[in-house]
Amino acid sequence: MIFKKDSLVLGLLIGLIVPLLGLILFKVYKFGVFTFKETFQFMVLEPGYRTLSVGLSLSLLLNALIFTLYINSGRDNTAKGIFGTTVIYGLIVLLIKTFA
Repeated sequence: MIFKKDSLVLGLLIGLIVPLLGLILFKVYKFGVFTFKETFQFMVLEPGYRTLSVGLSLSLLLNALIFTLYINSGRDNTAKGIFGTTVIYGLIVLLIKTFA
């Protein structure tokens, strides 16, 4: 299975995709009655981007979970990729919260 590989590229891909899935789960939980278009328009057009930064911050928790699973299973190269993308996402959230 592909998830049993120990690859930096796989970690980068997982690290990019998992927070997006977390953001979708946040949308479904918090804004279930609205369409995806309406929800993401609200997140982007809201002053201060508060909901967007909260959604991204919560979605990074999924990255932390996946990172922990890969570290505990000894697949360190994949975990490095996940950690790298988590840091990049975290910096983006920090920039949004600081300058918006």
